[in-house]
Amino acid sequence: MFRTSRIVLVAGLLSLVAGYAAFTWLQARSAAVPDGITFGNGRLEADQVDIAPKTPGRVVEILASEGDLVTKGQVLARMDTDELSANLDRGKAEVALARETKAEAEAIVLQRESELRLAEHELVRALTLVEKGHISQAVFDQRQSSRDVAEAARRAAIAHVATAESRINAADAEVRRIQSQIDDSTLQAPVAGRILYRLTEPGEVLAAGAPILTLLSLENIYMEVFLPADAAGLLALGTEARIVLDALPDYAIPAHVSFVSPEAQFTPRQVETISERQKLVFRVRVRIPPERVADRIAHVKTGVRGLAYVRIDPSTPWPEALERRIPDDLFE
Repeated sequence: MFRTSRIVLVAGLLSLVAGYAAFTWLQARSAAVPDGITFGNGRLEADQVDIAPKTPGRVVEILASEGDLVTKGQVLARMDTDELSANLDRGKAEVALARETKAEAEAIVLQRESELRLAEHELVRALTLVEKGHISQAVFDQRQSSRDVAEAARRAAIAHVATAESRINAADAEVRRIQSQIDDSTLQAPVAGRILYRLTEPGEVLAAGAPILTLLSLENIYMEVFLPADAAGLLALGTEARIVLDALPDYAIPAHVSFVSPEAQFTPRQVETISERQKLVFRVRVRIPPERVADRIAHVKTGVRGLAYVRIDPSTPWPEALERRIPDDLFE
């Protein structure tokens, strides 16, 4: 019992020492920062993208492993398309059949138009003959009826052509739908990034939307910090900022404010400034421009902790320490 209490006491003292050390360190940092610049601690983060099939199926091949750096458009996995290919062949056959049906219907239209012209010619002749009394009114009525039947047959043939055209459009749409599913069965990286998780293996049958890989997007690298209201209230989107990583404390990375939360919240536990615990703060996202990430994308690591400095007063010059850039040959 006494031993347990002693362990708890020691653990508590260590926590206090660690907290005091963090507080002292941050206080020293703040003393070196001009009044027009504020800062907060955070870590590098990036958006996560799930690579998943749109339709259910069997995974045939996975071309990436955890930790791999991939480029936008790179093929990451392939799904089985045997059944889709068979459906595509059937769809193309239906398109061909629909086109043949339309051609037959158009030929019938020509035939019905010829019959109509003949019926109209005979009706004109019958009108002349009935006026002269050479044929009876009944014969004339018969010629007129034949003309009406020919006209109705022509209209029906034209309607069959329109129906055949609709069937062609429907068959073409089905072919495009199946082809789209086949294209979607080859899964590509939507953005440049690093594979964070590999969640399945070849041969597994997945439901639609079940992730195969989780990709950490390296096109949107940012750090979120929590700033008090008196500082956050002065920020605008695009405000200039600097990020200093614990791994590279001698260099500053240019950045800008890309998001300021419209709502205040209590200071999260990961904020190490003890005096700020009971105050309301605003979440602020400081983003590194994509072009700066692209130059060293192979060396970008999320989770690295550091500080984000935000210049709330544009007239305040940056301290010399926050103007030092990472040398081009540092990682060579």
